[in-house]
Amino acid sequence: MKYLDSNQKIEVLALQELSPEEMKLLQRAQEISKNSYSPYSHFHVGAAVLLENGEILQSSNQENVSFPSGVCAERLVLGYAGANFPDLAPKMMAVVAQRDGEESWAGVSPCGNCRQTINETENRFGKEITMLFLQPGGEVYRVHGISTLLPLKFDDLKS
Repeated sequence: MKYLDSNQKIEVLALQELSPEEMKLLQRAQEISKNSYSPYSHFHVGAAVLLENGEILQSSNQENVSFPSGVCAERLVLGYAGANFPDLAPKMMAVVAQRDGEESWAGVSPCGNCRQTINETENRFGKEITMLFLQPGGEVYRVHGISTLLPLKFDDLKS
């Protein structure tokens, strides 16, 4: 019998350990989360992406009563980046979430669809995206590349 070793390392940082660039990206994700349209889940998600030219794009989740029709903040901002800046690779992404009526930030990481979208974006540009996920109590998870979150990722359609 063989085993695949899928031990993944995720950095756990205090806010003061973030670079100014990382802190700005996280703050932009927090700001845009207020524009979330989430009347069903009451879970406001914000995502901000730093492109390689230094531009920051941001988006929030947009729900729909027909649940598959809603769009996650991560997929929305990466789709916008791909459509409007097709030659610029995303360098870093920050994702935050907050529940209705709560002052503290909720723990968050991308759903499966978003992870696959991040994988596709990394494949498109041949570059890993550094991801920051704000957690309760102010800690931030820093992840270098989607393989950490999606070790058996699907990206080979060759026969």
